[in-house]
Amino acid sequence: MIILGIDPGSRMTGYGLILNQGNRMQYIASGFIKVKGDEFPQKLGFIFNQLSQLIEQHQPRQMSIESVFMHKNADSALKLGQARGAAICAGHHAGLEVFEYAPREIKQTIVGKGGAQKEQVQHMVKHLLSLRNELQNDEADALAIAICHAQHQAMQNKTGIPARAFTRRRGSRR
Repeated sequence: MIILGIDPGSRMTGYGLILNQGNRMQYIASGFIKVKGDEFPQKLGFIFNQLSQLIEQHQPRQMSIESVFMHKNADSALKLGQARGAAICAGHHAGLEVFEYAPREIKQTIVGKGGAQKEQVQHMVKHLLSLRNELQNDEADALAIAICHAQHQAMQNKTGIPARAFTRRRGSRR
């Protein structure tokens, strides 16, 4: 199954696609969408359209995205939430199952520490997917989100407990 990971942003939205085959993950593609538009509604439409094209091209079945977290700046948090909403709408519109994970949960899954640094996450993403090329921050984060979901799916397959229920039982914060 192909999983699309999304690192939403109002200026740059990262994406990462992996093929999840049980206990094996394979890199498909990654990159970032440099958001264009003069007005904010145009930018949100651009995110929606670009992700819709990406979904049509690669045909993922599931999408994973970072859940909302509070920024120091309320205006930035609102814009991020709206960019996230445009991405979720693109996934939903294409009929994808959409899953969300908290930033700490993603870092915990990828690195083993919820407070891991970006460089540590990037290093582990490259290691887990056997990549040699450098990754831009937004695409590395998007791949990490996709890998996090693949790991949760693997746990669900082993335990029979749905992925989201399993994370709640472990006591992750939402």
